[in-house]
Amino acid sequence: MLANYVGTLRRFNRNVRFYLLATSLLGFAIDGGVYSVIFNLYLLRLGFGPEFIGQVNSVGLLTFALSSLPSGAVGARFGNRRMMVVGLVCMVVGGFGLPLAQLAPVGQIGPVILGAYALLYLGLALYFVNSVPLVMDIAAAEERTHAFSMQTALLALAAFSGALIGGFLPRLFAALMGMTLHQPAPYRLPLVFAAALMVPAVWAILSIRHEATADGDMPSAAAGAAHAGGLRGAETGVILTLVLLSTVRFFQVGGIGSASTFFNVYMDAELSVATGQIGMLAAVARLMGVPAALLTPVLVARWGAPRAVLGASTMTALSMLPLALIPHWGAAGLGYVGVTALSSIRYPAFLIYSMELVPPNWRGTLAGAGEMSGGLSFALMAFVGGYLIEAQGFTALFLTGAVLATVGTLLFYLWFMLPRARRAVVPTT
Repeated sequence: MLANYVGTLRRFNRNVRFYLLATSLLGFAIDGGVYSVIFNLYLLRLGFGPEFIGQVNSVGLLTFALSSLPSGAVGARFGNRRMMVVGLVCMVVGGFGLPLAQLAPVGQIGPVILGAYALLYLGLALYFVNSVPLVMDIAAAEERTHAFSMQTALLALAAFSGALIGGFLPRLFAALMGMTLHQPAPYRLPLVFAAALMVPAVWAILSIRHEATADGDMPSAAAGAAHAGGLRGAETGVILTLVLLSTVRFFQVGGIGSASTFFNVYMDAELSVATGQIGMLAAVARLMGVPAALLTPVLVARWGAPRAVLGASTMTALSMLPLALIPHWGAAGLGYVGVTALSSIRYPAFLIYSMELVPPNWRGTLAGAGEMSGGLSFALMAFVGGYLIEAQGFTALFLTGAVLATVGTLLFYLWFMLPRARRAVVPTT
């Protein structure tokens, strides 16, 4: 089985490889890597508290959510690859803007941070929403499960490397500049480094070339017309499936949303854990996502995608409990590792299952709707989480995340696994 898996990976064409390269750079720098460890700590060193950190994260995530659905539409009109390049450029500009915000006048630092972070997440929405139909286009049908799993695994491995290195970069820059770790400058330079890595990612996506008949970039007018025609002629069952899948996604990601946004704040502000140790724990969590993601095709082949989603979602809710109930860095780290690793199984399995439920011309819309609902969930947890921490503490926040993940698990089971309900909501395509 492993030999067959490796053989499939070797057969990936150059387009898939360029895509995986760009996605790996994104994971190392922005999506789970350097930024995930450094950014919130940078805000703390600038003198901002949990409420502002929650506001910043919620603005970014809300931008991601609200721009996800339009991102699918503009990708269908102008080409998925083009919109991914635009997204990466937005990440470059926003990524440089965040660490340089400290140079703004004192009263403008906060607004500059909010604006740059929103631009960064607009770029993430354009990239990830359009990456799904692009991969469905450039990968052979028998390779798609492995392609999405490899994407998740490489994201986890790159994020592991980025989080590990990012955790020690502030100490390195502090020593070189003769500063302490209580100053913002040692945290600013790693963010500049992360933004610079998006430049070669732009080159990688621009290097993707595929046949004109399968290229989402050609012809743009025909692509837009086909998309619009698909919207007008869709059956009610397809729309219902989109709504239900998006609702499930909203609740399922509630757990990882609360953990991802506030884990480093909890470790730093509440448990007084060193930055390097926080980076190490974040890196281990991402590293565990690599074998979890590579295991996904095996689980899908043996159990089916719905059962893989159900099992991973159930275990995610349970993994939130050590974070919520045991105020120790070891328990918190164990819970965070579990939540992060299990999402590496749930996400590709859910993606594979959901994409096969809708016609090809609806895949961009489904990707946009799914990312929108997931982004709204993240944004809600980020916005409410800051105030919830101030009022009730971190325990209330993480328990809320566990409840949301549990609700998402139950809804998925009720709507997509019970035979009678499944016949009612899954369209015939």
